[in-house]
Amino acid sequence: MGEATAPARDRPGEVAGGQAVPVLEVRHLRKAYPLREGERLAIEDVTFEVARGELVCVVGPSGAGKTTLLRCLSGLMAPTSGEARFEGEPIRSVPQGVGVVFQDYSRSLFPWFTVEKNLELALKVRSMGKEARGERIAQVLAAVGLPEVGRRYPWQLSGGMQQRVAIARALSYQPELLFMDEPFASVDAQTRFELEDLVLRIQGAMPDVTVVFVTHDVDESVYLADRVVALSRPPATVEAIVEIDLPKPRDQIETRADPRFAALRGEVLELVTGRTRRA
Repeated sequence: MGEATAPARDRPGEVAGGQAVPVLEVRHLRKAYPLREGERLAIEDVTFEVARGELVCVVGPSGAGKTTLLRCLSGLMAPTSGEARFEGEPIRSVPQGVGVVFQDYSRSLFPWFTVEKNLELALKVRSMGKEARGERIAQVLAAVGLPEVGRRYPWQLSGGMQQRVAIARALSYQPELLFMDEPFASVDAQTRFELEDLVLRIQGAMPDVTVVFVTHDVDESVYLADRVVALSRPPATVEAIVEIDLPKPRDQIETRADPRFAALRGEVLELVTGRTRRA
């Protein structure tokens, strides 16, 4: 990419005068799947923004179109109407500054390649030199707590370790925006807690990385997020956006024991289930 930039911006993420541009803007996004007769509407009208450095969780009822929404936002799928913008530019395909971590880590890693080779593939596409690739791979494996696994194969690792490698691969090309699609749904509860804390540590160490995290777990969304976007029953719209005003750093025991956590959990759960708490 060349060094020329649009004259209206001082740098990516800003307009003239220093006014912040959201890293991700979603405007009236709609997605319908064509059928023989008519269409099936998955997403009806979704609008929200994500600022630089935020961690925003997207939750909703089963079948609410969370994964469809993420695929439209990341450029993996075209919306039927409306649009998503990355740093002010319409997303037509996966932008260079965007990374994606999927739920099924076993399919996202090539079992016949070592961990190093799996990570190296993403960097070769970006024409990074051999020495620089080695340094970056060492950095991201250390960041996810796996500095010694580079020469091992994915099938030699536990599920939690494989998902850490998938996260490391997404971080290896230093994305500005990271999408995560229910990445911890296939691991046990203890490993899930460890991976949640890993995401928070990464966010703390890389404050310019913006994260959009799709999950079906209400507790997870409240524990991780700066804000939670709650989707309605399908076809999806934004039911509400909940500010998560819990202190940081967060702790699996102390944070979850905080009465404010319980109140926020109840608020988000009401939105997702459509049920009101008893007085």
